[in-house]
Amino acid sequence: MIKAGVIGATGYAGAELVRILMNHKEVEIKWYGSRSYVEQPYADIYRNMFEIVDAKCMDDNMEELAEQVDVIFTATPQGFLAGVLNESILSKTKIVDLSADFRIKDVATYEKWYKIEHKSPQFIEEAVYGLCEVNRDLVKKARLVANPGCYTTCSILTAYPLVKEGLIDADTLIIDAKSGTSGAGRGAKTQNLFCEVNENMKAYGVATHRHTPEIEEQLGYAAGKQILINFTPHLVPMNRGILATEYATLKKKADGSLPTYDEVKAAYDKYYAKEKFVRVLPKGVCPETKWVEGSNYVDVNFVIDERTGRIVMMGALDNLVKGAAGQAVQNMNLMFGFKETEGLEMVPMFP
Repeated sequence: MIKAGVIGATGYAGAELVRILMNHKEVEIKWYGSRSYVEQPYADIYRNMFEIVDAKCMDDNMEELAEQVDVIFTATPQGFLAGVLNESILSKTKIVDLSADFRIKDVATYEKWYKIEHKSPQFIEEAVYGLCEVNRDLVKKARLVANPGCYTTCSILTAYPLVKEGLIDADTLIIDAKSGTSGAGRGAKTQNLFCEVNENMKAYGVATHRHTPEIEEQLGYAAGKQILINFTPHLVPMNRGILATEYATLKKKADGSLPTYDEVKAAYDKYYAKEKFVRVLPKGVCPETKWVEGSNYVDVNFVIDERTGRIVMMGALDNLVKGAAGQAVQNMNLMFGFKETEGLEMVPMFP
């Protein structure tokens, strides 16, 4: 058994971490960190934990926490971990950070898109981007993992095989993504009130959303060059889920023809056939958020549009599980040599 601490345990992603870790055979939660609810019983905040979690919320003292646990999950706003992280903490415990503080390798890019100063850039280079299906071997050796964002996980995994295999022109990639309201966090915001969200759909962060450089950087590694994309997120009136619909121009073969369905499917199978949590759907079946809800699965598929010479790629995941807490636990499993699927084999919920 290892001991874990969760900073930000009363946010949506933090609460999902608690739910998953409570069913993990190898982990004991020792610290429920929440600056807003110090000394309050955790089960008073989340009644689903009544008679399951008896602990009270504690503060976010990383120095003290590092002395007590083997791994810390920081489900915190951008800037928190970068503002407190030091070598003393990292020498005592491993960290899985659910914020964006260590996802982007270029400090100037991070500061431009997140509009805050990065307080510990000396740890950026060693931080491993925790997309397990791509960086599994690096995660296993890491002491600091930058857990990918929810939009980015869905967007990257949906297009990754085709970018990596050079089947599409990555610079033509357009990503149209929709998210449930839990992706905006638990904080009280007018734009997230029921009357604002219900019976409505809206785009936001158009051409400015801060997940854009994260997607570009990671798919750029796959492409072997810097790329530019269009990424537009939308808010939809549901609790959980992300659906990404992505468009790109297919690269023609030497004879001038487009790649066939079987050739594109082979690319997906090359990277995902042995992946537990990425499901490539049968031909003609489009991913839907309801079939991944509450699970760590990502469903992907594609349709070739021969008329336009483009391909439509689709992906769906639960933003709180594979898009946040589930992926964080998957990373932890790799870091400690546990079975990668431990605690994560939840069957998707329906209805």
